[in-house]
Order: sequence, then C-alpha cells, then structure tokens
Amino acid sequence: MISVSVVIPVFNAESTLEDLYSQLIPAMEVITESFEVIMVEDCGRDSSWNIIMKLTNRDPRVRGIRLSRNYGQHNALLCGIRAASYDTIVTMDDDLQNPVTEIQIILEKLAEGYDVVYGVPRQEQHGLFRNMASQLTKMALKSAMNIETARDVSAFRAFRTKLREGFKNYCSPFVSIDVLLTWSTSSFASVKVRHEPRLAEQSNYTLGKLIRHALNLMTGFSTLPLQIASLIGFIFTLFGFGVLAWVLGRYFITGGSVQGFPFLASIIAIFSGAQLFSLGIFGEYLARIHFRTMDRPPYVVGQVINKT
Repeated sequence: MISVSVVIPVFNAESTLEDLYSQLIPAMEVITESFEVIMVEDCGRDSSWNIIMKLTNRDPRVRGIRLSRNYGQHNALLCGIRAASYDTIVTMDDDLQNPVTEIQIILEKLAEGYDVVYGVPRQEQHGLFRNMASQLTKMALKSAMNIETARDVSAFRAFRTKLREGFKNYCSPFVSIDVLLTWSTSSFASVKVRHEPRLAEQSNYTLGKLIRHALNLMTGFSTLPLQIASLIGFIFTLFGFGVLAWVLGRYFITGGSVQGFPFLASIIAIFSGAQLFSLGIFGEYLARIHFRTMDRPPYVVGQVINKT
C-alpha cells in the first residue's frame, strides 16, 4: 500500500486553510490509510499558525511546523520534505488552486515507474504579468535542471521520499526543490491537471518575487549568466577590432580620421557598459559563494506540533 506525506508551505493563508483541510483529508482517505499532512508555516503576518494548531489538535495526522522567520516557499518546502515520514511526498500550495482530487492522477503517473511527477495546469489561472514571470522562471529552471521536463515544473508535484538523500546535507539560504531533485534522479514526468481560480485576495508570489527567484536560480544553480557574460565580452571584442580596422583603413586609404568627441565617448561607453555588466554577474556569483561560506541555514524551526 502506498504511504503519502503531503507537504504544504503556508504563508498568510488563514482564509483557505480550513477549506483546504476539509477537502484534503477525505481525498487522502480514499487514496490510502497511511498518510500525513505537514503544514510548514513560514512566519506570516496573519493567524495561519493558530489555525494550524487547531487542526493538529483535531486530527493527529496533521503536523504543524513553524519557522522562526520568513525564509521563502522553497525553504519551507525543504523543511517539510526533511520532516516527512512516508515513502511518497506530495507538495501543493495553500491557496486551493491545486485541486486535491488531482492528487490521485499524479500518484498514478508516479506508479508507472517515474521518480518525480509534476501536475501541470491545463490552463493557469493567473494574470498576464504573472504568467510571463512564470515563463521566465521556467526558462531559468531549464538552464539549471538541464532536463526537458523543466518547462512543466509546478508546485504541485509528487516524488519518492528516498530522493531527499541526494540533498540531505544541503545547507544554503538559496533553495530550489526542483533543482535539488535533479541531484538524485533524471526520471521526471508530468501530467495535466485542473487549476482552480484563486480564492484568496492576492497571490503571495508577486511578480517581483518570481523575477528574484529566477535570478537566484540562474546565478545559484547554473553557469548560464557566466556564459552570457563571456559571449558579450567576445562580441564587443570583435566589435572593437572592427572599429579599429575601420578607423585605420580610413586613415591609410583616405588620409582622414573619425572626428569628434561623441564617437570616442560612445565607444568608451559601450565597452565600459559591457565590462560593468560582466563584473555584475561575477559579483552575483561571488556573493553566493560568500553566503555559502557563512553556513547560513536554509531555515530554522521555531515550533513543532505532532512531531513523530
């Protein structure tokens, strides 16, 4: 019989937690008798933790973990994944956009022999800019994960708990669960699922947060920005040689030269801009090396309820 740990990162979700619990428990009881629900509260500003405490008192299958401060969705997920007790882990959002009835579909696909299965929305219920930011994040993930399935990555996923052995010693404030899973397997799949309209007033994943997440992915788990910097440097070097050849050719052939300060200033600005851009990329990598040498933890647990 399959056993499942459902891990849910919670942040400012007081308006949806009760409904999520009332829908999730019956759905899991149909799937298996051996399951648990781990809610990791990421130190939000509302009363989500109080609701989680009530749920844990009502149902011992619900476990609550509260982080000591706000660390971010993927950091909270990592905490819940490490706390999971059963053989299969399902992760989902707290906003009811991932229908609990679709968990069965994802688990059936996982049973075909895959290690990780994503539930991909048939049609995402987001705005234009949020969808654009999501696509940017998926492009960054494809670079970091180096697998074709990266385009189908979503927060609604199921995977085998044994995969966490590949990143059990990972300690960094920059976390991407999807990249960490690639450290243990290359067996990924996806299945189409429903994606419900958001019931809460506003998404906690804003456009700015998604863009920062994409940048963290590219500079924290990929060498693509360094390759871009090298390409830019190469292009501008060729451009510089081309300009030099044109100036010298004009001088030797016609005896004239390119007059004026604006031309010289524009050339200097172009090359200075390219150098500063490349230095900025190098600086991002150095900053991440600096943070990792500090041994900053990805999260710190503040309180645990129904600990097994």
